[in-house]
Amino acid sequence: MAKTQLGARVDEDIAELAKKRAADLGLSVGDYLARLVQDDASGLRARAVEAAGRFLAEHQAIFDEAEDGERTRAAGGVRAA
Repeated sequence: MAKTQLGARVDEDIAELAKKRAADLGLSVGDYLARLVQDDASGLRARAVEAAGRFLAEHQAIFDEAEDGERTRAAGGVRAA
């Protein structure tokens, strides 16, 4: 497939973040951006965010209990015998 060059102006912070994330994934910045656009256009990103939201809603109590336990341990939790 032929490639077309695009130009975009973004803040320096965004450009650096894109470069770092692309490198983390072993991709060029262009391939990374293409992947983001494809995921967005296909609805994959939206479905993933929705699924994560459902997961958190269904399991929030477990996360809350774990967090409370960590706070108790960090505070030297006193337990009644």
